[in-house]
Amino acid sequence: MGLKELLQPPQSGDQGNKDSIKDQMMTLSDVIAPSAVSINPRGINVSGVTARVYYAVSYPRYLNDGWIEPVLNMAKELDVSIFIHPVDTVDTLKKFQKKVAEVQSQINIKADKGEVRDPQLEAAYRNLEELRDKLQQAEEKLFDVGFYLAIYGENDTEINQVENEVRGILDARLVMVKPALFQQEQGIKSVLPLADDQLLVHSKFNSEPLSSFFPFTSFDLTSDTGILYGINRHNSSLVLFDRYTLTNYNSVTFATSGAGKSYALKLEILRSLMFGTEVIVLDPEHEYEYLADATGGRFFNISLSSNHHVNPFDLPPPSKDEDPRDVLRTHIIELVGLFRLMLGGLTAEEETLIDLAIQETYALKDITGDTDFGDMEPPLLSDFEMVLAGMDGSNSLITRLQKYTSGTWSGFMNQPTNVDINQKFVVFSLRDMEDELKTIAMYIITNFIWGSIRRRTAKRLMVIDEAWWMMKSEDTASFLFSLAKRGRKYYLGIATITQDVDDFLRSPYGVPMITNSSIQLLMKQSPTAIDNIQKTFNLTDEEKYLLLESNVGEGIFFAGLKHVAIKIIASYTEDQIITSDPSQLLQIKKAREELQASRM
Repeated sequence: MGLKELLQPPQSGDQGNKDSIKDQMMTLSDVIAPSAVSINPRGINVSGVTARVYYAVSYPRYLNDGWIEPVLNMAKELDVSIFIHPVDTVDTLKKFQKKVAEVQSQINIKADKGEVRDPQLEAAYRNLEELRDKLQQAEEKLFDVGFYLAIYGENDTEINQVENEVRGILDARLVMVKPALFQQEQGIKSVLPLADDQLLVHSKFNSEPLSSFFPFTSFDLTSDTGILYGINRHNSSLVLFDRYTLTNYNSVTFATSGAGKSYALKLEILRSLMFGTEVIVLDPEHEYEYLADATGGRFFNISLSSNHHVNPFDLPPPSKDEDPRDVLRTHIIELVGLFRLMLGGLTAEEETLIDLAIQETYALKDITGDTDFGDMEPPLLSDFEMVLAGMDGSNSLITRLQKYTSGTWSGFMNQPTNVDINQKFVVFSLRDMEDELKTIAMYIITNFIWGSIRRRTAKRLMVIDEAWWMMKSEDTASFLFSLAKRGRKYYLGIATITQDVDDFLRSPYGVPMITNSSIQLLMKQSPTAIDNIQKTFNLTDEEKYLLLESNVGEGIFFAGLKHVAIKIIASYTEDQIITSDPSQLLQIKKAREELQASRM
């Protein structure tokens, strides 16, 4: 039989066949109905899925806003139904009048007998009077409220585990729930989206506490001050925040290559500059040059052939509350760490020689803990080599040091400092520095920046892009961690960015850096790193998959105890300044060249 014949209506003589076909047709109920249902006193099994329904029987005297959120945000499969039945105010007021009279009569009887007053009874009287007044003035209304909860699982054991978690959350808020014994069928029908309250287990609430049941809430990170970080992906509110209002001003950003981590930090830099924040950047890939040019900042290209030099022997001037001897001693310890890094490790004897040689080198320039060395000329690395050469047992050290003083690598650090970072925006680019020297150069530059920061207190942000370079060595990681801890005293925030999460966390200072950062931004992660990220940041499975599936510029933003899903959004002008997309950069370069040609 063809399709045409099947679609033709039956003839009058085929009435019996018509009734038969009608009986065999499937209805919508047949399609959505479960294959089987098994009901027992404490649960119900629907097509192999076990469910158990609970209802609330008592509540505390006061309900805080958002008390229901921890249950709704559990990473478990559950349904919640809230039934709200308005109560006639006229009938309620009559009952209230009688109840108020009863309570007042009890108070009067106790007073006549000379008994000690009952604070609970007096509080109940005041509450009844207050509520009665609000009901009479139509400021409040009364409702019968039913709160029902259904938990799902593969078996009773799994449901019992979830029940313990739910009870623990609600018991802490003095909300008591009970399973719907012998009423599981009515319970599951009440929880289904049918608006059919079959359990009819109610408690009376007036309007104000009833508002705390509102379930559709999410964290907002919107404040009156700060900069715009992005858009809350849950409710489209603004993620507006000021890092300088937190316990510390540090942040960490983790993301794969191309996920938009540098873009997000450049956007924060651009917006921070508008609010007077001074910014210093360690740029390993030449990404911040155009941003520095566009904002009138300074850009220093650090390499072996560069004209910009930083002397590691520069001393930070002591502040008024610091002892010069402590400043000198701390800097000597940092220099020992630098030489340990430069010379490929030191034995205990070599470390002692280095320490003594550094002290003698400063003494040659009359720099001691008893002198005011703020304006004194510091020694150079070649001065240190000369002092070291006159000490017994230093031959191996001299041999390893010569490549920095007179060899191929001598151009960068064996010169007086000629870099001025007294600007609103300063960028140190290390792209042209040899990979073997990048970690050393980052250590020297951050030490120099730290010394300059201590001279003058101002709101500052130091951005260290590809911070895993500094986490590779224990000395550089330790120094970076000390900056993160001490920076708050000088109004300094440290923003570290890295794409190599495993290298960062493998360092003994990786997790402490995270815990000492009040802001964390997690963007798209690779499958190989996501498990480590989930464990470190205590993410739920949903948040884990959100990071795996995030698009460019999307992720999770942590600030203090709150976190939200965020999308980084820039205006057109901001995007033209901070973009790292090669195709966009070529278009911008072409447009600038055409503009210059038209002016000639």
